Amino acid sequence: MKIYLNGKLVPEKDAKISVFDHGLLYGDGVFEGIRSYNGRVFMLDAHIDRLYRSALAIALEIPMSKTGLIAAVVKTCKANDTMNGYVRLVVTRGVGTLGLNPYTCKKGQVIIIAANIQLYPQELYAHGLQVVTSGTIRNHTESLSPCVKSLNYLNNIMAKIEAINAGVEEVVMLNQQGFVAEASGDNIFIIKGNQLLTPPVSCGALEGVTRNVVMDLAQQAGMDVRECVLTRYDLYNADEMFLTGTAAEIISVIKMDRRTIGGGKPGAKTLALTTRFRAFAARNGTPI
Repeated sequence: MKIYLNGKLVPEKDAKISVFDHGLLYGDGVFEGIRSYNGRVFMLDAHIDRLYRSALAIALEIPMSKTGLIAAVVKTCKANDTMNGYVRLVVTRGVGTLGLNPYTCKKGQVIIIAANIQLYPQELYAHGLQVVTSGTIRNHTESLSPCVKSLNYLNNIMAKIEAINAGVEEVVMLNQQGFVAEASGDNIFIIKGNQLLTPPVSCGALEGVTRNVVMDLAQQAGMDVRECVLTRYDLYNADEMFLTGTAAEIISVIKMDRRTIGGGKPGAKTLALTTRFRAFAARNGTPI
C-alpha cells in the first residue's frame, strides 16, 4: 500500500508521523471518509469542501489548495488501484510542543489512505440491524459544532463501546436535551407514511455527505423530506428506520431497545432508496 504523506507517496511501513504531532497528542485535526465506486471518487468536491469548513472552524490551515488536494486523492487511489474502496483523508495540526498552544505547530500534515472498509457484515444489509440507546450523550453543540469532523472521536468511541457491550452494531445517541442526534458513526432517518425525517444539525447531527445525497434522492422520488426534532418515541413508532454514512451507505434498522421497528425487516421505501443511491453512486464522481 502507498500512503500519501505531505506531498509524497510512500510505502505503508514508511508512513510515519512525529510523536509530537498534535493530531496524536490532542486529537487536533480534521478528517474525511470518502468512497470510490467504479473508478470514480464519489462526492469528492463535497467532502473536500466540508474538510475545509471543518479546518476553518478550528483555525487549522490546510497546506494545500482544494484543487491540489483533489488531485492528491485521485493520485493516491490510482497508486493503490482503489477503484472500489474507501479513502481516509486526514489533516493534523502538525508537530508542536507538549503544550496545548496550537500555534507552536508550524505546518499541518496531510495524510491520505486509500484502502477498503467493511463497516457492517453483509447479512445485516439484507436483514437489518439492531440498535440501543446510548447513555453517552452527543457533545454539546455549543461546545464543539457537530459540523466539525474532528480527529477527536472519543465521544463516538465511548458510544460504540456501549453498542459492543450490548451485543449490537450501533447505538442511537441523544443530545443534552434528550432529542435524537445521530448514531456513533452514522446519520439517522425514519420514514412515516410518505415523510422522510432526520434530525437537524442543531440537534447534534453531522451534516453527512451521504445524508444529503439520500435526502435529494428521496425528494426526487416524491417523498416529503424534512429535518425535524425527533425523540425515541418517534423512532420506536416509525414505519421504517435506517442509517446512512460514507462507509455504511444505507442500512436498515429493524429493532431499537428491543422494540421492533415497522415490520421487523428492511422496509420497501428504504430498499427503493438504497437502489436509487447505488445507481447514483455508480455513475457519479471524479474519475481516477
